[in-house]
Amino acid sequence: MEIPTKVMIIDDEESLRSTLTRILRTAGVNPIAVGDGRQAINLLNDEYSLVFLDIHLPHMDGIETLRGIRHKFPKLPVIMLTGHGSLQSAVDSLRLGATDYLLKPIDPEVLVARTRVVLSEQAKERRKEYLRHQIKLFQSELQELEKPESSDVRISQPVPSPQERFLKRSYLILDLQTRRATFRDRVLELPPASFDYLVVLAQKSPDVVDYRTLVIEAQQYQVSLDEARELAKWHVHVLRTALEADLQAPCHLINVRGKGYRLIID
Repeated sequence: MEIPTKVMIIDDEESLRSTLTRILRTAGVNPIAVGDGRQAINLLNDEYSLVFLDIHLPHMDGIETLRGIRHKFPKLPVIMLTGHGSLQSAVDSLRLGATDYLLKPIDPEVLVARTRVVLSEQAKERRKEYLRHQIKLFQSELQELEKPESSDVRISQPVPSPQERFLKRSYLILDLQTRRATFRDRVLELPPASFDYLVVLAQKSPDVVDYRTLVIEAQQYQVSLDEARELAKWHVHVLRTALEADLQAPCHLINVRGKGYRLIID
């Protein structure tokens, strides 16, 4: 079961917000609708994958709201909603980083189709970025392995004690030697990198682990905050799929908006 993609609708017309919400649910996403630009910027976090933004908004118009979104989330796709009378404003918004614009009244089929295209493109970019990071990590590890040994003497590694080998958090048990995770006596099928993320989260549980710390300690890779969000988001999705009973309402892997993730195992 996939986690429904979160999409935000920002429009001051309640009836339109309701209509767009209903239409977007047919595209398999989880739409959240708000009527004010400032409120929308405050609510946005790294879990959102797309924003629909009306040009005409009270208090803070669509252009100013777009600037605020771009400042907070430079790579988040934003599709402007506008009437023919504001077409020039919509075109101007493209220069400020908007992804596209749709003209009102909005054709439901066009809305769904455009949503699916943008989300598909975004998912591909995230996956490519993740693979690039993984390739760099593998190249770095390969270079280390190919370095000549400083001495022919091989120092055997001590066998870890049971206390060092197993990391336990209630029903979650991580075997650090065999790299196997069990949860409620069920073996979790995890990729190696995702297992490392789980180890870091378990070591610091129930404290919040910020995005960059999570990536650095799990993968030993220095990244920007935006890159860390994307990498962590991917692995948390994998871990949630393995741990959570309800992916739409996770209770073990919690996102702390703007900070990071925390693992809670009762």
